[in-house]
Amino acid sequence: MKRKLLVLPALLGTFAPILAGCGDSGTGSSGGKAIVIGSTATIAVSKDTPAPLDPATSYDSDTWNIFFNTFQMLLRYPRSGTTPEPDAAKSCRFTDKQSETYRCQLRSGLTFSNGHTLNAEAVKYSVDRMIKIQSDTGPASLMSGVQKVETSGDEVIFHLKSPDATFPFKLATPAAAIVDPAVYPADKPYPGLKIVASGPYKLDSFTASNAVFSANTSYHGDVSRNNSKIEMKFFNDSAVMEKAIAAGTIDVIAGAGVLKPSQINELQNGKYKNVNLSQTSGTETRLLFFNTAEPAVKPKAVRVAITQILDRAALVRDVFQRTKEPLYSVVPQGITGHNNAFYNLYGEANPAAAAKTLQNAGITSPVKFTYAYRTSAGASASEEALWLQKSLNNTGLFDVSIKEVPYSSFLGDALAGKFTVYGLGWIPDFPDPDNYIAPFFSDNFLKLPYENSAIKSSLLPSTRQKSSRPSTSTDFEKMQNLIAQDLPVIPLWQSKQYIATRDDITGVEWTLNSTSTVQFWELGKGVTS
Repeated sequence: MKRKLLVLPALLGTFAPILAGCGDSGTGSSGGKAIVIGSTATIAVSKDTPAPLDPATSYDSDTWNIFFNTFQMLLRYPRSGTTPEPDAAKSCRFTDKQSETYRCQLRSGLTFSNGHTLNAEAVKYSVDRMIKIQSDTGPASLMSGVQKVETSGDEVIFHLKSPDATFPFKLATPAAAIVDPAVYPADKPYPGLKIVASGPYKLDSFTASNAVFSANTSYHGDVSRNNSKIEMKFFNDSAVMEKAIAAGTIDVIAGAGVLKPSQINELQNGKYKNVNLSQTSGTETRLLFFNTAEPAVKPKAVRVAITQILDRAALVRDVFQRTKEPLYSVVPQGITGHNNAFYNLYGEANPAAAAKTLQNAGITSPVKFTYAYRTSAGASASEEALWLQKSLNNTGLFDVSIKEVPYSSFLGDALAGKFTVYGLGWIPDFPDPDNYIAPFFSDNFLKLPYENSAIKSSLLPSTRQKSSRPSTSTDFEKMQNLIAQDLPVIPLWQSKQYIATRDDITGVEWTLNSTSTVQFWELGKGVTS
């Protein structure tokens, strides 16, 4: 076993006009045999999720890994760097100084996998549909800044409600996935486990145990495939998945939180001769969210006491065996404008200070509430929950119970305000500080009772007028400081990303892009381009 360190590009950059890309699709070097990826994803049709493979209704890393590989967007993220490049588009650019009008010219000859024509009207239909359906569990908030979409021949024109230099980033996400108007209804989700799209791969089948993807020969864009077929095998237990890669029945394990810390360390130490583990810096964050309308945590002093008790360094050491990094702000390290706002305000863990905080506020101990967390087959969500419970209850200041909630209903319950405190991992839609703040504190994707007018009405709009993202650092630092002061959320850790592969798998260094998405096309067996 050889351990490799992969380094993501610096997550800083300047927006610029997007010019035509080049390249064509290949059938790759895997000889027609599927490259098999192990996953702990739980994607299924249920009462809560009747249309899990419709981009309008799904907003999580498991489904987005599939969407990025099957649906086509106007723009896509490159192998390296963070500036979106053309895919369905031939070129895109802002055509005004205010960053309120964005135009994209489509490539010629685009079709969906069923042979239907993909034109400018289909792009307009897709964005209008996303906004119209406005699913609580979907990414429509990313398109909330769109005032109107127009078409002119092969050109799509986006008129924005206000300046937004991050709009190209949003067009490179599945929130702008292009769907076939003849298949996807304009005002309701497309149910079931089927996909009709125009991306590099088409979905051939999807069951509880596996999903099969083959090269979409109708694809016309900027991606070159190093394989002709991908299979995803779904596991309920990451230990069983680990045995599968050791036995060679799967080739790759990739994605956020699919391996437990103990497994990562064992693989690093050479547990299997023919399995390599590669590491890259990560952009995922883990946060505790508070329903500040709930009496137990409504007093700010309660939330201050919690952050004064929690020892992030101990959490990443004892629960995650240092496979994570402590995080002291909502914007992680490596992203423009990151600071350590929570550390600067509250310092190291100090239970004595927490007791004094509650006493000075006249709050009687123990404070009682339930912490909710999502079921996970791979990551240490239950171990983390037990650690949080023990850390708070051992002080005598809190009486915390914990509740494991199924994946299928967790987000819906959070949106309905059913949780007092809950944990949520956040993988960015795009690598910009805007996407660590706007979804929660402006677009309010989680329907939090908390609102900060300075962030929503002044600071965030100011940053969206600046195409040079480094120039937004001061405003984003101010926003992080305000969030630390008000404490609607507590950041816990920042991820590292790991990919386990068999010896004969190539392209690993390009498999994760700047948003931690698994790019199927980069994987191969033998020589890659």
